[in-house]
Amino acid sequence: MGVPTVRRWRRRYHDKGVDGLLKDATRPSRIKPLSAETIAKVVDMTLHTKPPAATHRSVRSMAKASGVSPSAVQRIWKAHGLKPHLTRSFKLSRDRNFNATVADIVGLYLDPPDKALVLSVDEKSHIQALDRTQAGLSMKKGRAGTMTQTTSAMA
Repeated sequence: MGVPTVRRWRRRYHDKGVDGLLKDATRPSRIKPLSAETIAKVVDMTLHTKPPAATHRSVRSMAKASGVSPSAVQRIWKAHGLKPHLTRSFKLSRDRNFNATVADIVGLYLDPPDKALVLSVDEKSHIQALDRTQAGLSMKKGRAGTMTQTTSAMA
């Protein structure tokens, strides 16, 4: 036990008697609370900006850009339900008969014929993707950002 610790306990005994020794004194938090402006800045940057040459910000890149610690960024993202690293994709069909096909498929599920068997096949192209067909939808609380599939030079 060091000299400062002994002095602290002696001072507590002198000031409060035995009651001062029964419970340790409270100390201020090591984490300083962030201002509302700082939190709003991080949330706004997460939702509305993208770093150059990247699809989204990481915790470290956001911390560097906003001037707060990576753990503070994690706390802010968790409190606001933000997950910029998650994306969902969707693809719009170019098939001319797409609407009729969707109506037929939905009809099978809503009013299936007796003893019907429905098989579903998912195609995956091996061609390298180059460009997005449309801009992605922005990220919102509880929903990941979205983007369309990419088109290729061969398609």
